[in-house]
Amino acid sequence: MYKFPVIELVDRWCIAKLKYSKLGNNKEELDFYTEQLHDIDFELIQKELDRLYEVHAQVWEVEDDFKKKRVDDQFDLAEIGRRALYVRDIMEERYVLKNIIADKLNDPVKERKSYGNGNFTI
Repeated sequence: MYKFPVIELVDRWCIAKLKYSKLGNNKEELDFYTEQLHDIDFELIQKELDRLYEVHAQVWEVEDDFKKKRVDDQFDLAEIGRRALYVRDIMEERYVLKNIIADKLNDPVKERKSYGNGNFTI
């Protein structure tokens, strides 16, 4: 059995779940993370998991749109910077959610950042 912090497992699980819903080509990856989480009380953290999935979906949409338009060279540096700051703000919510999940599951491993204020309500 692999040893991974719970916050990383749920994060990777959400990403794999999103990727599967978008592309459908990573069933093995999704199954792997699902198996790693078999002892987790999903009901206890369902609200945070749903929101974490939404956060990853927002990032997916921004990056997907960026990739499509970058091919056509449609972004200037100001727009690239704006999008980068938007993704940074979304990712701040991600680490807050992961830490809430760790608290609820009594996992001592938390993500620490030296930026952001963590002022998100779930």
